[in-house]
Amino acid sequence: MDSSVIYNIQELVKVYPGQSRPVNDHISLQICQGEIFGILGDNGAGKSTLVRQMVNLLTSSAGQIEFWGKNITTIPHVVQMNVGYMPQESGAVKNLTIAESLYFTAHLRGMSRRGARQECDRLLQQWQMVDWRDQPVARLSGGQLRLLRLAVAIAGSPPVLILDEPTNDLDPQRRRLVWDNLRQLNQEQGTTIILITHDAIEAEKAIQRVGILRAGKLVAIGRPSDLKRQVDRMLRLELFFEPEKPPVLPAELNCDHCSPGHWRVFLEWHQIESTLNRLDLTQIDDFRLYSATLEDLYLHYATQP
Repeated sequence: MDSSVIYNIQELVKVYPGQSRPVNDHISLQICQGEIFGILGDNGAGKSTLVRQMVNLLTSSAGQIEFWGKNITTIPHVVQMNVGYMPQESGAVKNLTIAESLYFTAHLRGMSRRGARQECDRLLQQWQMVDWRDQPVARLSGGQLRLLRLAVAIAGSPPVLILDEPTNDLDPQRRRLVWDNLRQLNQEQGTTIILITHDAIEAEKAIQRVGILRAGKLVAIGRPSDLKRQVDRMLRLELFFEPEKPPVLPAELNCDHCSPGHWRVFLEWHQIESTLNRLDLTQIDDFRLYSATLEDLYLHYATQP
């Protein structure tokens, strides 16, 4: 196996007790050192179950996961020391302050007391949490807690990060902080980052490869640019109008009613000119035409029968 492969997942299956349908259904993929790998899928696709198996929190029903060439069940300590995991929910540090959470995590990952204190101060600065350092974790807002979980996962600079929905509950400014910091970690330290996200538009700015899950199966994997070539025959036309005065569109068009006053239409290349010429611009406040995005890619693979 290639020495640059960090995770080698082969025919992974997970079936929960009392259920007949697998949550993960024969998933096989490899994740290489230094890449940012995204996992996309709707609710119930098996994303969180997959990453919990990757950090040894769930045993697999079949198949295996190798971490640096060894079955993870035989090296739990190696996984714990080298993988920073951020779950969606965690109460592990709720009885500590923010500073204590960061200090003890860094110390448990092998840093000296002095090094852990310095790491704590660095992370407080990096994640803009200096003013909250003595705040009890139990009193944090959802957005503050999300940033703390990220900082805890990163404490001690593990070479691999697995992040489950890292930008949930965050306002636009903090989401930008997250993506900026993750890109910096990847570029400057070579940190391998594996992340689950539902926000395909934001993820496209950072991820280098993506795996798309649907109903427990891996339905697509590759670089977004390569995968988009398979769907870029489609263009996305966004229409904005007064909700009580919707435009009249040709019956043959595939139209998605996103919200009142906002429709999304998928067009073949040959339909562009005729569609735009047939639009009554007096009925439309604005329209925008896009080539395929990662979100379109996700919608394409996630909704195929």
